[in-house]
Order: sequence, then C-alpha cells, then structure tokens
Amino acid sequence: MRRPGRSVTIKATPARTVISEEELAHRLAFARVPRIGSRRTELLEAHFPSLKDAWQADGGELQAAGLDAGTIRSLQQHRAHIKPEAEIEQLVAARVTAIPWNDPRYPPRLREIDERPPVLFMRGELIPRDEWSLAVVGTRRVSPYGRQTAEEFSRELAHNGITVVSGLARGIDGIAHQAALDAGGRSIAVLPCGLDTIYPPEHADLARRMADEGALISEQALGVKPRADYFPRRNRILSGLTLGTLVIEAGEKSGALHTANWANSQNREVFAVPGRITSPSSQGANALIQQGMAKLVTNVRDVLEELNLQMVEHQIELARVLPDDPTESLILKQLSHEPLHIDEAVRAADLPVSTVSSTLAMLELKGLVRQVGPMTYARV
Repeated sequence: MRRPGRSVTIKATPARTVISEEELAHRLAFARVPRIGSRRTELLEAHFPSLKDAWQADGGELQAAGLDAGTIRSLQQHRAHIKPEAEIEQLVAARVTAIPWNDPRYPPRLREIDERPPVLFMRGELIPRDEWSLAVVGTRRVSPYGRQTAEEFSRELAHNGITVVSGLARGIDGIAHQAALDAGGRSIAVLPCGLDTIYPPEHADLARRMADEGALISEQALGVKPRADYFPRRNRILSGLTLGTLVIEAGEKSGALHTANWANSQNREVFAVPGRITSPSSQGANALIQQGMAKLVTNVRDVLEELNLQMVEHQIELARVLPDDPTESLILKQLSHEPLHIDEAVRAADLPVSTVSSTLAMLELKGLVRQVGPMTYARV
C-alpha cells in the first residue's frame, strides 16, 4: 500500500551561482543538440571550466569528458549551425525566460529528480506557492463522467490553494487547466514542444490565459515541434514538478499511465479516481488502484488528507512573515517595490555577492521578493 501522508513545508533552496549571459547562451546552444540531455550536460559541466569551453572543445576533449562517439558527432554537426549569442536574442523576442537547473528560480522539487531538464523554458511565472501542486492527467477521449470529475477536482484543488499542473492536451488536461483558472487558482502547463508552438492549436486561448495567470513551461527550445517521443519524456516533468499525480479516466495505453509510473519512480504520491468497470477509458486508472500503484480517491479531501495539505493557505501565510534571520532582514530593507539590481543591494548591505545572491533566493522562495529582470529584484 501507499506510504503515510507527509506534512509539507517550504524548504530552503541550496545556494546557486547566478550564471553569466555568456554561460547561459552556451547552455541554450547545448539544449538544441540531439543526444545531449541532463546526464551528458552534467558530464560536460564536471569536466570543463565552462560550457563555452565545452562548446569549443575538439573530439578528444569531448571523449575525455565522457561523451560517446555518436554524441560527439551530433555535437560537431549541429554546432556549425547554432550561434549561442543568438539564442538569448530569440528568447527575448519571444518573451520566453530560460531557467538553467543551477538558477535559484529552478523549481526545487524538479531539481531532485533523475534526468532533470538542464534548462526550462518558461512563459509566465512560477511563484513559491506553486510548490504546493498536483498533476491532473487523463484520457483525451473524455466521457461526461470524466469531464465532471476533472472539473470538480480541479476547482476544489484551486479553492484549497493547490496549483493544478497538466499537459495542455485535449480531454482531461485542458478541462483541468480551465477549471482551475475559472476557480481563481493557478495552473501550469508542460508542453512537449517549444513555447512558440502551442499544441494542440485549439488550446491557444487557454495557453495565453495560463501565461498570464500561471505558466507554460517546456524543456524544448524555441522552434522545436512536438514529436511522439517527446510526450512520454514530458511526463517526467509533470510528475517531477508536483507533490503527486491524480489520474482521472485513463485507458490501458494512456499517456497518463506514463506520468503515474514516473511519479512512482520519483517517490511521489499517485492517486486515481475509479471508473466504471465496463468503460475502456477507465481500465488504466482502475488497474493502478487494483495493483496498489495508486490510492483510490473519491474527492479532493482524500488527496489533501494524504498529503497533509488541509492548511495550505495557513502555511503560505506563515512562510511570508518577516524573516527572523538578520541577513535576510538587512537585505529586505534595501529593497522596495522599485526594481533593484543585485550589485546595488551588495553595495547597500555591504555583504559579499554570494551571500546576497543566496539570501535573495531564500527570500524569493518565501514569497517576500521576486526577480523582475536579470539579477534585478523587488519586494512583493
């Protein structure tokens, strides 16, 4: 059976160094190279002083870093056509933000998983309360029962301060996003393509609304179109971002089952709403329950109790109180609602830049400040 419910608290994000624009440009360039994902990116980071050095390295140096021959050929073929300096310009023009895994803004829970995306592309904003989130997934061929269930669960999750995460697909995904937003909550969509492509196209209006009231994210660079093999890999991000995954109506071969499998492998909770035993679109969800891979739930209260999330709003307010830490208090005093560059905060507080950077990351996690531009912060 499933393990006991856990109490949820905001945890400190380990201090990370804010990378330079040049380093970010080369990280974005590597994101365009097939065969170079999280593991190979980490090999390059461990071997080379910078990703710029890795980008310019010859075959022998890349082999010494641990890359196989096929990956080296792929890199050598693609880097002739990729200009790192142009990558940031494209993002600015598309109003898309790039968040490397070592950036303080990178979702802490996602950083914990195997095969974490080396960089996330985002339109919209992730905020500290998105740490309390649940993936809601299911079939594209939704029944009236599935529609009603997805609407009710997503609406109640939003009313309880839980961010609804899904994949923007037809059926359960789109219904969950829409219901959460209509209830005044937040919703995040994880796409299997670059953020300049909305898939499916009929969800373009919903995507625009989510960019304003939540976030769209992807591990795929701009210009990348959806491919069949991108969908199951996208699902590891859905489960990795969240406290758990809720399956509503899923057939035997539904992609929602991939998300549930990822969640189980990531030691996250899995929940499933039972369906009619005669309905093909419920066979997958029912099997998860029968095999002990998901906890049967019939209402949102079951989910909240399992995750000890009955008092999310209260926990959020506790996390937003003024800090007791003297360094946090000192840096917070330097900030106002007007943007302030980190260099100015360093001079005003007379502290090392590493201390100010890590403290700002903590204050942002607590919801007391937010990053409003490159290395620029303001009080919330």
